[in-house]
Amino acid sequence: MEVVILAAGKGTRMNSDKPKVLHSVGGKAMIEHVLDCAAECQPGRTHVVIGYGGEALKEHLSERPDLNWVNQEQQLGTGHAVQQAMPAVDCNDSENQLLILFGDVPMISATTLKALLSEAGADSLALLTVVTEKPDGFGRIIRDDSSAVQAIVEHKDATAEQLLINEVNTGIMAIPASRLTGWLERIQNNNKQQEYYLTDIVALAVEDGCPVKATQATSEMEVLGVNDKTQLAMLERYYQTMQADKLLAAGVTLKDPARLDVRGSLDCGKDVEIDCNVIFEGDVTLGDAVAIGANCVIKDATIGAGSQILPGTQIEGAEIGAAVNIGPMARIRPGSVIHDKARIGNFVETKQAIIGEGSKANHLAYIGDAELGSGCNIGAGTIFCNYDGANKHKTTLGDNVFVGSNSVLIAPVTLADNSFVAAGSAINTDVPAEHLCVARGKQRNIAGWKRPTKKST
Repeated sequence: MEVVILAAGKGTRMNSDKPKVLHSVGGKAMIEHVLDCAAECQPGRTHVVIGYGGEALKEHLSERPDLNWVNQEQQLGTGHAVQQAMPAVDCNDSENQLLILFGDVPMISATTLKALLSEAGADSLALLTVVTEKPDGFGRIIRDDSSAVQAIVEHKDATAEQLLINEVNTGIMAIPASRLTGWLERIQNNNKQQEYYLTDIVALAVEDGCPVKATQATSEMEVLGVNDKTQLAMLERYYQTMQADKLLAAGVTLKDPARLDVRGSLDCGKDVEIDCNVIFEGDVTLGDAVAIGANCVIKDATIGAGSQILPGTQIEGAEIGAAVNIGPMARIRPGSVIHDKARIGNFVETKQAIIGEGSKANHLAYIGDAELGSGCNIGAGTIFCNYDGANKHKTTLGDNVFVGSNSVLIAPVTLADNSFVAAGSAINTDVPAEHLCVARGKQRNIAGWKRPTKKST
């Protein structure tokens, strides 16, 4: 079995310079959804027909080197598009099936495709249909008195009687490759669009005595193609509803399933609670009894059991231990490792920082390129100065280090175990263990000083 994915269209109604199939659903380009689904059917080879924005597609999918790219210079219809791929398809193997998919139909499932392929054979063609209350714009499935499929008539070419049919073509087919070349050579463009329709091969198959079998999709949304931003938004919400349903079935508590976005993979333990307007991106793992507050954004992160992420927090590329408390309004940037029972409070930012067990920075601090031992306390307004204008430098704190409020730690610098930094200090040399460090200018009180006044005009 081989796959051909049609992805040459510009998508004019998207009103975008981006190729249509690169617009995303659930944080992943539509064509990636299709490719991942096709891969579950284990094809021998996958061909992608490109046209507008072809180089952008190649760049976006550069990590998929096994794809065969087929260029369709002129968009002359679906039949013409498939014809461009045929020189690379094995047509000598009588058992080889060609599965036709569309790059702008991202919700198709592997279960449906496998059911379709099971109906196809060396001498039979299988097509996927769907029954809809709104068939406008779709090709109608024409059956004979015994319900056998005879042809597909495109909407613009259908008669008034045919327009009443509510079983429509999805465009997805499984076709015997050995017979397809001959059918493609026989299709004509004598229609209102003057295009070569792939659907015309159905009538040719019937004419040649090749059985045509129809498999019905269980959901209209599964086979919905995207032509504009409204349809894209519809599919996004459909996708997110499916993600929410899976989480609920697994025992996750969602305060409002309609206000959740999963744009990647989300793996949850038991008794996880997720509040409203939370966005998950990339690969995220939540341990048992994790609670995520409202309006959080979490990307490529692991959060240990019993941790609480308070509202408005952003976490990216971080490893969070067990029983950690973060937020509200904290920012945990890539490379951060927050060990068990640590506390990162409001308006604290970490980057490439290791925060030891039980250490805390309760508010208003920046901790970058640093390693903190256990039991440290970082006072409000503390800044880890890690950048000298050209290079990054590291700050190291031992266990039980106390840094007073409004202090500046100028890297590279080391504060040994149990050292104590007085508030308002600027530290640029190492502090030994058990020492108090005071590094601030001497206070002067000047008598008789008068505040400046504005000049009169």
